[in-house]
Amino acid sequence: MPVNKPNLSKFWRTATVLATTGVLAVGCGGGASDVAGGDQGAAGADTTLTLVAYAVPEPGWSKIIPAFAASEEGKGVAVRTSYGASGDQSRAVADGKPADIVNFSVEPDVTRLVKADKVADDWSAGNTKGVPFGSVVSLVVRKGNPKGIKDWDDLLQPGLEVVTPSPLSSGSAKWNLLAPYAAKSNGGKDSAAGLDFVNKLVTEHVKTRPGSGREATDVFLQGTGDVLISYENEAINVERQGKDVEHVNPPQTFKIENPVAVVKTSAHADKAKALENFLFTAEGQKLWAEAGFRPVDPAVAADFAKDFPTPEKLWTIADLGGWKEVDPALFDKDNGSITKIYKQATG
Repeated sequence: MPVNKPNLSKFWRTATVLATTGVLAVGCGGGASDVAGGDQGAAGADTTLTLVAYAVPEPGWSKIIPAFAASEEGKGVAVRTSYGASGDQSRAVADGKPADIVNFSVEPDVTRLVKADKVADDWSAGNTKGVPFGSVVSLVVRKGNPKGIKDWDDLLQPGLEVVTPSPLSSGSAKWNLLAPYAAKSNGGKDSAAGLDFVNKLVTEHVKTRPGSGREATDVFLQGTGDVLISYENEAINVERQGKDVEHVNPPQTFKIENPVAVVKTSAHADKAKALENFLFTAEGQKLWAEAGFRPVDPAVAADFAKDFPTPEKLWTIADLGGWKEVDPALFDKDNGSITKIYKQATG
């Protein structure tokens, strides 16, 4: 869809973020200087796995990793972590960044590694398609919701500034924009209407380009913007930190599915697989739920139903034809419809 909007590049402010690294239960020398979650089990560790992940699941992994280390399967296993923008992390692993297991925001970031012969073709063959947890797209507002934000149309209020990461680097940005696109296009049936809304949102109300979902949160917490489009789990995380924000789940929103895969070139593929399997155990699912993520195990989900309200309409990537159709149509780096909107808005 052609986009004819004025160039707003002078209004944009850019920010960059480096992937943060840490080691939990480090057993080998040469670890990163930042330690994520402590050093439980370090003395007895004889295997170190490297987890490369997108920016916002750290609260969940900080619970999962020590619990795995305390299990029979995880005995003697340390985990080094690297967090950053999903697309950037995926490209880095494809280019040779060491990784034993990956957790990305969107399926195409794993598909890139399949094409690079680093992840097996059948990585998503299980019942949950390689997705151990998920979330929904949420709207984070200032305490008391002074702008009265309830639904997507409220984001188009004159003068309202919206913070969301750039889909050119961030997987969370794709989910964030698919939510209003699906709502306004009736699940892709009227693509022009969906793109028109996204165009107005981006060109008139999005003034920053954070590189990742976590960086977008930081920008918002530092005072930029009136509304942050984010994951529900990220909203829960910052609320638990006592920040002066609250979140609203619009009546129509989008199901977020965050895949995990073992890197087949790993020297410790058996241990990486054991860690992946642990994510789907009842204990692992409970830990994800406690960290604010929606579990995929129906029994655990039922136990946490009060924490995760059901939207009036929850669109899914399958409703739009799946990532194989959506990613090239909307987010191709040169010809994607939403990519073009971003590029024109930023000059």
